[in-house]
Amino acid sequence: MSTSPGRGGEFDVDEAVRELLLLMPQLVGRAKRIPPPDELAELALGPRHLSLLSYLLFDGLMTVNALAARLEVAPMTVSLMVADLSRGGVVERREDPDDRRRRIVSIADVSRPAIEGWLGPGATAWREALQPLTPAERRLAVDTLRAHERATGKRASSAS
Repeated sequence: MSTSPGRGGEFDVDEAVRELLLLMPQLVGRAKRIPPPDELAELALGPRHLSLLSYLLFDGLMTVNALAARLEVAPMTVSLMVADLSRGGVVERREDPDDRRRRIVSIADVSRPAIEGWLGPGATAWREALQPLTPAERRLAVDTLRAHERATGKRASSAS
């Protein structure tokens, strides 16, 4: 038998759904209240830009193809996003010294402090939340969020 929410016991599916229906808007609302730094305010940034900047911040410089694979989009899409961010002075593209045909993308030194100040607290909060979990529990948490995103996307596309 399940216990009441908030008592540390197990949830049945309906109790978990109730808790998440309350929690998700709070998470989204908190994220929306974190404005981009002044350096980025004039750019029309979407969720993919945020993900691209997060990968560059936490994983370091990458090729366009590596970013495209991580973002699960076409390399041309990443090239266009990088061009936008490059024009704004947020990222830099340079030749790969090992292969001149490839371009390496990195956060511009001048933008790094602003981006770290913007994205860093969220990463710190996720680390704090995930640290006590086992690797298998972390995988389950991430997989569950991905499954929810996919299911929400399916419902949204079938409704239109």
